[in-house]
Amino acid sequence: MKKCTSILACLLGFLFLLGADQASKYLAVRFLKGTPGIPVIPGVFELYYLENDGAAFGMLEEIQAVFILAALLILGVCAWVCHRCPQEKRYRALKALCVVIGAGAAGNMLDRFLHGWVIDFLYVSLIDFPVFNLADCFICAGIALLAVLLLTYYKDDSFSFFLPKGKEDRRKGGGDHDETNR
Repeated sequence: MKKCTSILACLLGFLFLLGADQASKYLAVRFLKGTPGIPVIPGVFELYYLENDGAAFGMLEEIQAVFILAALLILGVCAWVCHRCPQEKRYRALKALCVVIGAGAAGNMLDRFLHGWVIDFLYVSLIDFPVFNLADCFICAGIALLAVLLLTYYKDDSFSFFLPKGKEDRRKGGGDHDETNR
């Protein structure tokens, strides 16, 4: 029952973030498309509509199928991690970050599938940073936080549950007899 609740929480979080991304893009199309942009903080940050057919921040244009396949792979890995993680409190952050990254990948994938491009609308004009969207924020922040988590919180044996059953048992203490059998 606890596993079902955890998976349901992951799914609901994913759908909420995906909905927020798609709603923000709908609003960008509705209110920003065809305008010169809207300064939020003049000279620093503005809302600016852009149709991006490249990867993150406009790189690698016009290879939509590759981006869609990459997003499907990311979604698969995120779903697999959420499913395989133990129901311990220490893995909640890992699951949450998989949900955030997966929702970002799905949001941009959905745009590519529906339109052939990604709708971007957030622009940091102070540093002339490429225009981006909420899904990009989910992906970048999720990966950055995941890296911090992996480097600071989890230990080498924290992910032994991902290994096949036989290898998991050897890592727990029976690894020495492998050396004598060689």
